[in-house]
Amino acid sequence: MLQLTPHMTIKVAVEPVDFRKGIDGLAAVCRQVIMDDPFGGTVFVFRNKRQTAIKILLYDGQGFGLFQKRLSKGRFTWWPEREGSAVEKLAVHELQLLLWNGDPRFGRVAAQWRKLAQR
Repeated sequence: MLQLTPHMTIKVAVEPVDFRKGIDGLAAVCRQVIMDDPFGGTVFVFRNKRQTAIKILLYDGQGFGLFQKRLSKGRFTWWPEREGSAVEKLAVHELQLLLWNGDPRFGRVAAQWRKLAQR
């Protein structure tokens, strides 16, 4: 089971990856392309070239988990575009929208926190 919590850091790889890669291959992409430590607790999200499937890689302190979702029809409607970076950060609710093939740019949710008024 994939448990997502608001404090998690989620990074989405902008470029597609070869979906023949397993845990070790995707961990290498994390180190070499995304320039991040796959053992750090970050949730990494990858897509295939046809935009019909995504893989999520995470390390929970005991081992790696690999989650894959492949759509039965159609393609994922949204994916971040490259603007000088190999990765884009997402909030947990945005990843949940992405998993349901939604567009995180248009998901309207409350702010995660607000500053308390000073007395």
